[in-house]
Amino acid sequence: MRRALTHILLICLTVLSARAAVNIWEGVPNHTAVELTPYVAPGEGNMAVIVCPGGSYFWHDINVEGHDVARWLLSNGISAFVLKYRTAGPMAFVTHYRLLWHGNRYPDPQDDLLQALRYVRRHAAEYGIDSTAVGAMGFSAGGHLVMSAAELFQPDQRPAFVVPVYPVVTMTHECVHKRSRRGLLGDSRAGDEALRDLLSLERHVPRDCPPVFLVNCKDDPVVDYRNSVLLDSALTAQGVGHVYIQYATGGHGFGASDTKGTSECRQWKAAFINWIKQIYNNE
Repeated sequence: MRRALTHILLICLTVLSARAAVNIWEGVPNHTAVELTPYVAPGEGNMAVIVCPGGSYFWHDINVEGHDVARWLLSNGISAFVLKYRTAGPMAFVTHYRLLWHGNRYPDPQDDLLQALRYVRRHAAEYGIDSTAVGAMGFSAGGHLVMSAAELFQPDQRPAFVVPVYPVVTMTHECVHKRSRRGLLGDSRAGDEALRDLLSLERHVPRDCPPVFLVNCKDDPVVDYRNSVLLDSALTAQGVGHVYIQYATGGHGFGASDTKGTSECRQWKAAFINWIKQIYNNE
């Protein structure tokens, strides 16, 4: 009964707090497919998270790793903004047309995340958000995206904190997720060693990297668990404040679901809430 009432309250909160998607690139040609969907928590001075779903940089798992995540964050008093960033698209996956035409590829997703950060900070007062507490959370390829923001953006542009969940990390190591690499680089640049190096996140962690909450599962059948091990080692070597939780079971793609994955891996949600409260509430 209590669980049912909680679910009903969450639905009511979502209905009251979710807003129509906004075009963060308003007035810019060829960017109309980029959308940011706000889920605004009540009150003032809230922290916020830009949510980047995965999908190998070809598509989005927009519900499980996007809107469901935003609803969970909202239920914990955290405003969330689901980013539908540019991806290569299913046609690029099937046809390899980007051998001849540009299509969507790096740095398009990174540009979209940067613009989303700017948009949320610029509208912080409207959304009741602390502009200094805007972080980014991403899943799988979305985890690569948010971590690349922590490394490649200018210091004053970076997210305040970063949460890569079962992320793609490397573009050079033997454990690379090849589909994500192809999705991000594009077919015509697949062999570009300099670009592969730039986007191998274990190679470019800055000492002033924002705090990182990193989680994955050792039995992940999609993105080799060693991606997160590489990132954890790089963060440790640079002295970056971070938490790394590796679960034995849970697989891939569970997002913030109450049913996907395993009971073990679903503990990440409570662990994250405790971590972020320690950062902002000094608890």
